[in-house]
Amino acid sequence: MSNIKHQYVIAEENTPVGVIIDLSTFEQIESILEDYGFAQFIHEADDEEPLERAGAQKMIRGPD
Repeated sequence: MSNIKHQYVIAEENTPVGVIIDLSTFEQIESILEDYGFAQFIHEADDEEPLERAGAQKMIRGPD
């Protein structure tokens, strides 16, 4: 995916203000970003102590 086909959107002042990419390229980029974010979340969670069942249920249900 190193060669991304794109088109620039140019303002009246002849300055670039945006980029157009095809939908399949956008979906690939979106998937990569989601995977990266999920991996970061897992990496951060590795440093935390696991919750016991009661603690997890309390977290899900909220305070009484």
